[in-house]
This record gives sequence, structure tokens and C-alpha cells, in this order.
Amino acid sequence: MARDVPLPPDDELVERLRGGDEAAFGLVLDLWSPSMLRLARSFVSTNATAEEVVQETWLAVVRGLARFEGRASLKTWVFRILVNTARTRGAKESRTLPFSSLLPEDEGPTVDPSRFRPSDDPHPGHWNPGQQPQPWMLPEDAALKSEVRAVLAEALGALPDRHRIVVTLRDIDGHSSDEVCELLDISPGNQRVILHRARAAVRARLETYFATATATTATSTAAASTAAASTAAQRRGAP
Repeated sequence: MARDVPLPPDDELVERLRGGDEAAFGLVLDLWSPSMLRLARSFVSTNATAEEVVQETWLAVVRGLARFEGRASLKTWVFRILVNTARTRGAKESRTLPFSSLLPEDEGPTVDPSRFRPSDDPHPGHWNPGQQPQPWMLPEDAALKSEVRAVLAEALGALPDRHRIVVTLRDIDGHSSDEVCELLDISPGNQRVILHRARAAVRARLETYFATATATTATSTAAASTAAASTAAQRRGAP
């Protein structure tokens, strides 16, 4: 699979792409297009338009490779073209995502204040007993793993577009903070605020899921134990 093949260094990759190396182009196409499609979709109204944005981006990349100067990584350069293309298409659909300033959705507490100790407590601001985040044990069962992925996708989909874009670029696509700031033309401070709120929202959704799953498992285990004990008692009492 293409995702298992490591990319060569940028200088080698750019040289191969400029030389018309179809294998190299196919590799970056397979590796980067899914992430590009996710990002484009946040700027435009339909999947079809997002696909067109990705296609337009690759055409622009092919035409512009001769002008690539290496001031940023090749991937950042490609994604920057994508963002500009997607923003242009989004503007035609009256969809704009301002990153230069914070919005009301970026304000307010990210965690329920009642989970923290009050100001008159000897340790104000610390977690109340039993309220601190707990580590999660990811399920080994394939069906449950799929369920967790679905919950994660749902949590991401419920985020405001700006939050989803930033957390996806950082935590799913693996871009650095500096790369995200460059891609979205956003200040480091605003990027941190948006990322923090997005991560907090996703974690809250997963926290609810795992708490419910744990309670359900405990109930099922207790019921099974009771049934087993009842069966054993019946057998002991049988002639």
C-alpha cells in the first residue's frame, strides 16, 4: 500500500516530480489526497466540490513545480495551494472561515467548572475527587474499535468548521503548529486556543462514550455473575 511507503526527502522528491516520475506523483497523490479532501470539505458545501478543489490543486501543483523554491516543505506548499483554492471556491458559495480573530465559539470554559474545587477550597482550581480525566483502555475487539472510530468521527463532525480544520491538521494529518499557522494564516495564539477547544470537545465526547461503555460492561458482568451463581445453586440443590 502507498501509505506504507516512506516518501524520499523533499529535494529528491521535487526533482523526481519535475522530471515527470509517474511513480513519485502517484505516491504523493495516494498519500496526501485523503487529507486534502478532508481539509477542502471544511471550506466548501459538498463532497463533489471538495473533490474538484483537490483536482484543481494537483493541476496547480504540476504547473507550479518549476517555481517551488523550498522555503517550506513540499507538503506545506501543496496544502497552501489547496487552502487558497478551497477558500476561493468557498467564497463563491458565501462560505468564509475567519482565522485571524477569535469568535464567540472560542470563548467560555472547555470543561464543566463544577469538576474543579471552588475558590474557597484549600486547593482552588484542582480537580474535585473523582473528576480528573481517566486513561482509556482501547478495545481489542474489531467491532468495538470500529465503534470508537465512529464516535470519534461524530465528535469531529460536530465541531465548528474552524475547530475541526485545526485539530484535523494537527492530530490526524500530523502538521506542526508552525505549519498550521502558515497554512491557515493564523497567529500562534489563536491556533493554540482553537486547538485546545477542539481537543477538549472531542475528549468530552469520548469521555462520555467510555463512561457509558464501562457502566454497560459492569452491568453485563454483574448480570452474568448472578446468572452463573443462580445456576450453580440450582445444580447443588438438584437430587
